[in-house]
Amino acid sequence: MPMSDNEIRSAVEAEAIATSAERDRFQSGRVLAVSAGHATHDTYTAFLPPLLPLFIANMSLSKVEAGLLSVFTQAPSLIQPVIGHMADHTERHRLVYLAPGVTAALMCFLGLVPDYLLLAVLLCFAGLSSAVFHAVGPVIAGTLSGRNLGKGMSYWMVGGELGRVLGPIIIVSAIRWITIRNIPWLMVFGFIVSLFLFIRLGDVRTHPHGSARAQDWRTAMKRIAPVIYPLSGFIFFRSFMYAAMTIFLPTLLTEDGTSLWLAGASLTILEAAGVAGALTGGSISDRLGRRIVLLTFTLVTPVFLCGFLFSGGWIRYFFMIFLGFGLMGTTPVIMALVQETYPENRALANGVYMSLSFVIRSLGVILVGMIGDALSLWHATIISGVSMVVAVPFILMLPRGNMDS
Repeated sequence: MPMSDNEIRSAVEAEAIATSAERDRFQSGRVLAVSAGHATHDTYTAFLPPLLPLFIANMSLSKVEAGLLSVFTQAPSLIQPVIGHMADHTERHRLVYLAPGVTAALMCFLGLVPDYLLLAVLLCFAGLSSAVFHAVGPVIAGTLSGRNLGKGMSYWMVGGELGRVLGPIIIVSAIRWITIRNIPWLMVFGFIVSLFLFIRLGDVRTHPHGSARAQDWRTAMKRIAPVIYPLSGFIFFRSFMYAAMTIFLPTLLTEDGTSLWLAGASLTILEAAGVAGALTGGSISDRLGRRIVLLTFTLVTPVFLCGFLFSGGWIRYFFMIFLGFGLMGTTPVIMALVQETYPENRALANGVYMSLSFVIRSLGVILVGMIGDALSLWHATIISGVSMVVAVPFILMLPRGNMDS
């Protein structure tokens, strides 16, 4: 029996309500899936810092040359805005699911590379794979998070922090137990996760259903500018501490007489605390506001850095826990602020932010390495704490987000 006009209208309205409810709902299972992909991917990229002491010794590298190895992985981030813009306008983003497998293969061969040039080439390709994943992955997580964008970014960041927790301890343990020549076998897990992401998330769109049409490149960039300018200043001054703690921490500790295994494990402790910080930061910013959470984390982190540097023995690991918590807790807040401010160009806005973040952090790695060569890594780390405080005015310059009162 044919439906009446009123019945058709009611059915359409019911479908629209159901679609809206689905769009606003936090899809925990699928957010966890993309976060697991992030964890796997960043486990492999986290192999590099614990390997730096070996590269320094075997290839007679300066600290600047060793720091540049990290920069090689960051350089492809320059194209992240282009990747994000394409994701806003096409459905080719499914290629992002290849990244865990590709990155795994490239990073697992680092220990077998005989010279610096080939090492740089491998890291550049790994960086390209990482750039694709980090430009689009957070947007997929944000799309699946509905109204709980801060929570979704926390889940995404927890995945990355878990990877950085597992990566150092896995690589130093693998070197110890199966030798560096057998590390390529570890890439198998990356291939498995890529297949899992294709199966679980193949139908996800990066542009939310029913949202405004993505704007053209020029218009979108003009709209993004008021957030990007102060954000660039914040990222720059934060980059010193990020480089000192996440890139040079194993080298700093080995120079202080710590064994390579314990130095790598120390980075795992820092990143494990960062998991809690990432989960907490984004979630509480949904309730308290983005800027107040950014301010709090930025002000307390240098205090814990001083405790870490000026203490000895096991007490320094106590300060390391809170240091990792504060340092990593700001990132999901920033990502939520960027995506909620520009919902019609989420992937482009996220790509611009990620590109700036990676490039500026690379500059921070070089500068910290230069200070480390000229003075010492200990002095460079002290300077990084001062620079974190200088980042505070840039937070106050950020426009108020939807979650700021």
